[in-house]
Amino acid sequence: MAAALCIGQAAAAAMPGAGYEHRADAAGGAASGKCGCGLGGEKAPAVNVASKGFFWPPSITRFPPNFVRQSSIKARRNCSNIGVAQVVAASATDRNNPAAGVAAAALSTSTHAEIVDGPLELAGNGSAVVPTGVNDSLVDSGISLPCDEAAHAEKKSDRKKSSTLAVHGGERTRRPKVQDTLTIPICQTSTYTFKDTAELIAFQEGTFTSFEYGRYGNPTTNAVEEKISALEGAETTLLSASGMCAATTMLLALVPQGGHIVTTTDCYRRTRQFIQTVLPKMGITTTVVDPADIPALQLALEQNNVSIFFSESPTNPYLRCIDIELVSKLCHEHGALVCIDGTFATPVNQQALALGADLVLHSATKYLAGHNDVLAGSLSGSKQCLSAVRALHNILGGVVDPNAAYLILRGLKTLDLRVRQQNRTASLLASKLEAHPKVCTV
Repeated sequence: MAAALCIGQAAAAAMPGAGYEHRADAAGGAASGKCGCGLGGEKAPAVNVASKGFFWPPSITRFPPNFVRQSSIKARRNCSNIGVAQVVAASATDRNNPAAGVAAAALSTSTHAEIVDGPLELAGNGSAVVPTGVNDSLVDSGISLPCDEAAHAEKKSDRKKSSTLAVHGGERTRRPKVQDTLTIPICQTSTYTFKDTAELIAFQEGTFTSFEYGRYGNPTTNAVEEKISALEGAETTLLSASGMCAATTMLLALVPQGGHIVTTTDCYRRTRQFIQTVLPKMGITTTVVDPADIPALQLALEQNNVSIFFSESPTNPYLRCIDIELVSKLCHEHGALVCIDGTFATPVNQQALALGADLVLHSATKYLAGHNDVLAGSLSGSKQCLSAVRALHNILGGVVDPNAAYLILRGLKTLDLRVRQQNRTASLLASKLEAHPKVCTV
């Protein structure tokens, strides 16, 4: 940990005008801006890094504000590792110094192997120095650090074929701009990069908008969420791995321990199973009412501290519709939220939020995607209602795959056409059956 931290500090100190701050260690140790002897107390022999071909990129001019101010040992270790990773990555992709890629590889492979026994130090002239053992290990591993231009030119062609180019070639500087494409591309990635440390700091401080990790968001997924929000008239939408994932995460996030739920007799079997078998383990109780029994709902609201009313409309499988406007009015009078599963209606036929509901849920597997080739769920509503659900979703990890998100995005483009045709077909069938002499009731 100390060695890794010293690498980041040495990088900052070696750069003129770097925004490195010298602060006392919050844990009560030596000053955070200094690197002393090895872990064993002996001062390690030092070699000037600059003479060995190491390169500290000028793009890293300031480390995150919490880089040298972490109070816990674990947090300090993690933060220093981030700094080392940024130094190595930036060095490896620097075009003006081809030797940097080799030096970065040396740092990444040698830090834990050698530097733990002798951290980096700062020489009197401000140059970063490392224990001699590090450079010895580089020689033993076959990694060459050229010291002059002749050696640099001789090995230039070999470096162009290195594994660094195999990994990063054509992607770092030639990555296409997503906003220039007509269709939303499939962003098949688990993590994201930042242009430089300043951009990373801005992201952490909330002044720069980007993505950090796949479980917290994805450009393809985000496009689907914005489209569903537009269809539902919602502030925000959360896309998840399935309709059941959306329902269970919502209930776990919004119903407190010992809370009470009101649901209806017509309910998807797996949703009812979750409510009846899982939620009671948290002390959560449930009242089940008929979808049309308003007096029963009124009684349940009066006798219990209801957290949320949850029902499908139309219901699954009997297609019964509830009076969303009246139910929402009654529930809000008693401080209860209303969540409507509008999977069978779709936003084309019904907008539950406009009728007074707080949340609307969809199994995007059905009509939204529309082609029987994807599993997903969505939850739409106000940012206030969805904030707790999103936070729990980030923990539980019910993330939809970017490929699935793209399929939903494509399916949504024909949602209106498909649903309107389905409506016309259903109306025609009902009319024909109603006129048939052998059919009593439709």
